[in-house]
Amino acid sequence: MEIRRYKSVDLRQISRLFYETVHAVNIKDYTKEQVNAWATGRIDLKEWDASFQRHIAYVVTENDLVVGFGDIDRTGYLDKLFVHKDFQGTGIATMLLEEIERYAITAGIMRITSEVSLTARPFFEKKGYIVKEEQK
Repeated sequence: MEIRRYKSVDLRQISRLFYETVHAVNIKDYTKEQVNAWATGRIDLKEWDASFQRHIAYVVTENDLVVGFGDIDRTGYLDKLFVHKDFQGTGIATMLLEEIERYAITAGIMRITSEVSLTARPFFEKKGYIVKEEQK
């Protein structure tokens, strides 16, 4: 596996990974209606690409397949962190989070914030993150 900075050519795979993962993995914590609203399959690719270009974004690949992605903005807001449904529990999320944290340290960011899913919450808590406020 290789971790590297995001490139626009990764976006098609990222959009498919996002949709499939939300529908296959997050469904255990959300209703079908909720996952359908969250991952509609109609991502605005230009908007997502612009967001990844503004942020510090990373992808993990294996044999040219994007198996994970994550990004953080310059204020320390961790916007997205997703791992391919078939690669859950393989250390990819940890690899991405560690790379994001390394960036944050070098950029002088003192606190990382995010809005994480119920599914991702145990992962982040295990990594030392704390819940400040639950969202509905």
